[in-house]
Order: sequence, then structure tokens, then C-alpha cells
Amino acid sequence: MQISIRNVKKHFEGTQALNDVSIDVPDGELVALLGPSGCGKTTLLRIIAGLETPDSGEVLFGETDSTSLAVRDRGVGFVFQHYALFKHMTVRENIGFSLKIQKRPKEEVQQRVDELLNLIQLNGIGNRFPSQLSGGQKQRVALARALAARPHVMLLDEPFGALDAQVRQDLRRWLRNLHDELKMTSVFVTHDQDEAFEVADRVVIMNKGRVEQIGSPEEIFHHPANGFVMHFLGNVNIFHSRLEHGQGSPDLDLVHPGHAPADSGATAVYVRPHELTLYRTRESANAIEGRIAHIRTIGLSVRVSLATAAGPEIQVEVPKEEFQALGLSKGDTAYAVAKGVKVFTDDYTI
Repeated sequence: MQISIRNVKKHFEGTQALNDVSIDVPDGELVALLGPSGCGKTTLLRIIAGLETPDSGEVLFGETDSTSLAVRDRGVGFVFQHYALFKHMTVRENIGFSLKIQKRPKEEVQQRVDELLNLIQLNGIGNRFPSQLSGGQKQRVALARALAARPHVMLLDEPFGALDAQVRQDLRRWLRNLHDELKMTSVFVTHDQDEAFEVADRVVIMNKGRVEQIGSPEEIFHHPANGFVMHFLGNVNIFHSRLEHGQGSPDLDLVHPGHAPADSGATAVYVRPHELTLYRTRESANAIEGRIAHIRTIGLSVRVSLATAAGPEIQVEVPKEEFQALGLSKGDTAYAVAKGVKVFTDDYTI
């Protein structure tokens, strides 16, 4: 079931939650809506589900205009962040609830519940109550309940947001494997970049009710469309400067790449910490001098903060062995050289 969003707009009490949003979700694809709080991603998910009605625009399921269809007629399964399980019902009763409401035969309900318990790898706990389950188990039961009526589309709103880091990581892999098995068109909301990139086929970056970029995780990370996407996707150093024929002003000492705009003017240069190399001495005219303010070892990498005279601290990330070979300590002077930078002239806020 393909989902097509066409020019959707939505206001809430004077606030524009969605502003002319258009997205296509191909049949069988798992798409993540990623963005900061308040960007409109949950509103968009609820409009797809039929829980909200757009002010204008269309929602199509396949070739059918479903904009005005009731929730029950859309064939959608919805999974909430906080499980929303019925506390007084067992796991089996929770999973089979929608089928019971539809007055399906008892034998059919029992068979479907057995299938789903096997699918979510929770055989043997069907008679437990939600209070007897872990957070990860509850979320899998919530997903099974949404799957019970065999929906055409699965929608998930921050499905792992209430879980601890290790459980989230385990469930990400489980959800991806489950999707590969079912091949169901799915859309899920998250503000976690790692979660979106690990699970989704494609990612939709949203900001202030608009779509900033759509693409595969690799495309978006390596080819961000603008400064907002570049900044949102992780730690980045931002240098404010002017362009002079594609090159930064002399006080920045940072050469811009050939794809920089040809005209002069205010601009911002973005450099990720791992795209900087650290030296003890000035090895290049483009080196940025600074004093080491902080050193932090994280796994096989070392993150170094350089305090510069020109502005805020610069973050540099180098392999642990490389940093140890330099013999640098807190308070020492060091030099950072950019291996790769991106230049954007647009203004934005998060």
C-alpha cells in the first residue's frame, strides 16, 4: 500500500504545524519522520492515521483519496510510545482485542493471537498482565495488537522513546528484521538520528512544519541539503565568515570547497569533528590554532575541545592511537586542519 501526502497544511490555534508537506511512501518501505520537537512529525503521522484532519491537502492510500476516511476504514495499525495496553487484560486479550470487537470467530482469534505471539517471540507469556512485563515486552505486545487485524499500513509514534538505551537498540534490530519479513508499508516518528538511520529505508527530515530533505540515511548524512540538516544530524563545528571567490576570509584560515557559491557574502562553513585532523605544529596555512581545553576518550576515539582566540571551542575527533602518538595534554597548543567542509548560505534556527 503506497501512501501519498499532497500539499498538506495544518494549523492549531494560530500555529502552523504543517506547511505544504508532500511525501511519497512507496509500497513496502519503512520511512522515518525525523526532526526536533514541535517540527510537525507527529501531527503528520496522526493525519495519515485519520486521528487529525488537515486544513488542506490530500492523503492517498494507493489510488484512493483517504483524506476524509474514518480511522476504522483506513486499514491502519497504530503503535504509541507508552504502549496503551489495557491493564486489566492479559497479553492474549490485548493482542486479540481488535478482532474481538470485530466479532471474529473465537477459533480465528485464538489462531491469530498464537501466530503473533510467535512472531514477536513471546510464546509462553500470553496469560500474563502488562504489569508483569518489561518495557520491551510491552512494546512488542503493542505492536502485535496493532498487527492483529492485518492492517495495510503500520504507523509508529516514538515507539522506543520510553525504553532504556540497550532495550531500544535491541528493539531497533528486531523491528527492522520484522519489517523485512512482513514487507508492510510503515511510517515511524522519532527524534533520534541513530534510530532513524539504523531502521529506516528512507528518512524525512522535518523542521517547523516543512520537509527539509528526503533520502536514504547515507544520502542525507553525506549530502545534507542545507545547514539545518547538517547541524541536526550530529555534532558539527560552524564557522561564520564571508565568501571571496569560493574562499573564506583571511581571519578564518579555512578554504572552502569548489562547490561554494561564486558570489561573495555572508556564509557559514560546517565541519564535522571527525573531518578535522589534529597536529602539534602548524602543518598547513589553513590550520586553526587553539589550546586544548578538554580531552574525552569514547571507545576507540578521542574528542578534543580546542579553545580558539577567534570564537567558540572547536570539537575535533581523532582515533585513539593517533591522539596518543601526538603526546598532547590539556593546556597544550594544537592545530586543526579540515579534511572536508560544507558551505551553506541559508539561515535557520532549531
